[in-house]
Amino acid sequence: MRFGVVATALLSAAVVRADIADDLEEGASSVSSAVESATSSAVEKPTFTPTTLKAPFLEQFTDDWDTRWKPSHSKKENDKSSEEEWAYIGNWAVEEPTVLKGIEGDKGLVIKDKAAHHAISAKFPKKIDNKGKTLVVQYEVKLQNGLECGGAYMKLLQDNKALHAEEFSNASPYIIMFGPDKCGATNKVHFIFRHKNPKTGEYEEKHLKNPPTARIVKTTSLYTLIVRPDNTFEIKIDGESIRNGTLLEDFSPSVNPEKEIDDPKDEKPESWVDEARIPDPEATKPEDWDEDAPFEIVDTEATKPEDWLEDEPTSIPDPEAEKPEDWDDEEDGDWIPPTVPNPKCEEASGCGKWESPLKKNPEYKGKWSAPVIDNPAYKGVWKPRKIKNPAYFEDKTPAKFEPIGAIGFEIWTMQNDILFDNIYIGHSVEDAEKLKEETFDLKLPAEKAEEEATAPKAPETPENPFESTFKEDPVAYIKNKIDLFLTIAKRDPIEAIKFVPEVAGGIGAIALTVLAILGSLIFGGASAPSKEQAKDAAKKAKDAAVEGKDKAAAAVASGVEKAQAEANKRTTRSTAS
Repeated sequence: MRFGVVATALLSAAVVRADIADDLEEGASSVSSAVESATSSAVEKPTFTPTTLKAPFLEQFTDDWDTRWKPSHSKKENDKSSEEEWAYIGNWAVEEPTVLKGIEGDKGLVIKDKAAHHAISAKFPKKIDNKGKTLVVQYEVKLQNGLECGGAYMKLLQDNKALHAEEFSNASPYIIMFGPDKCGATNKVHFIFRHKNPKTGEYEEKHLKNPPTARIVKTTSLYTLIVRPDNTFEIKIDGESIRNGTLLEDFSPSVNPEKEIDDPKDEKPESWVDEARIPDPEATKPEDWDEDAPFEIVDTEATKPEDWLEDEPTSIPDPEAEKPEDWDDEEDGDWIPPTVPNPKCEEASGCGKWESPLKKNPEYKGKWSAPVIDNPAYKGVWKPRKIKNPAYFEDKTPAKFEPIGAIGFEIWTMQNDILFDNIYIGHSVEDAEKLKEETFDLKLPAEKAEEEATAPKAPETPENPFESTFKEDPVAYIKNKIDLFLTIAKRDPIEAIKFVPEVAGGIGAIALTVLAILGSLIFGGASAPSKEQAKDAAKKAKDAAVEGKDKAAAAVASGVEKAQAEANKRTTRSTAS
């Protein structure tokens, strides 16, 4: 009968202990949250307000964005060497950032799928013609999952009546391609423009020779391209001028071809001598030149060192080696210990038979060859004659781009959640700067503040836990106290109580409560406790835990003594489980 009482009581106690552990864990979590929230400042974020600026095209992806933007249902056009067909199956969405949001309510166009081809475009209300005007292209890129391999560039599409958003693809003619692209070691900001040959009517891509490096960060990056009527250009990243140049000098292939070219019909005469130096035909080998003389000879003047140990071998059996226990002489043969360098040889000049060393032969001259002289028949490096380039033309104003009718993102990427926002395409550098001030300049500080606040920090645990104080770092102070107590308790519980009494005191307080409940259950009567008694006991333990949790939360504002109480409660949870 007594055994049944004890078993039932212990079962009830297990339930109580489990409830206590759960509540203490919840309490410890509350303490940690309270401490962290009390010691870290909240990141304040501005609220999105649509701009009042006007431009030929200005997109902030407000609620009516889908009236302007249409995903493509076309297929990607591949080169003739590939038989594969790729459809633009990647999905798009307009949503707020999920990583480091800088402005509340600010939405952007987001690539939703990994390793998929995406294409989407928007027609301009009116074609953009920059003849005689400055062209400004500016947009934000947010790489929420980084960028290992893929593009985040835009295309400004040639104005074309046949241009339909549903058919937008990599084959759609564009005027400018601009923005970041990265895959492996390749990392650059594209600036490519298509130039029309005035003679042939054919288009050719002109690539910036020295493109800047893209910024691969999870905070928002701002890319700006400015092309002026004088053919100069400027690329800015985050408002900082990164690259300047001209369309006539900094692109490959160059806009204008050479005036003269090599005559393809001109050939080098057979009699042309283009060897600048030749062996001297009049030189002869000297009679005393011995080509067979060796490079090295024995040094006859060398003598054996006095400490040379000629009778000592260079290696000896290893004196520490022992025959393996499983060695069978009949099957494995006679066991021979391995050899090691003779230690006596290390103390002397050498061991074994001494031989005279070799030295360089002073008579050695090697293979004879005639000296080289200037060729008296040399005519110089042959070059074909120059003729006028029949394909020559001169375009002095390549900045007069053809009319632009739409913008498109045609991208393949291994990373999803790339976000585009605040697109400006127009003619005002000042308005683009104002848009930057209204958007980018507000969100970037908030993003960086959140990034810094949420970044995991390496724990800086002092050698002695008492070197840190509650005021300096409450979380570290509590953790250090608990870790120290548990480390010492594993070896010597009594020493742990002496060295960290505040943690032990907390454990004792909870332990007494549990023992009191167990005592009343086990020894309070001969019969087993009822279900109601067990529940009542569990409730009392839970109430005690809740009270402890409330006190722990209050410790954030009350100083070191109460902080130690929170540590005690967390330690009780660890020792009770």
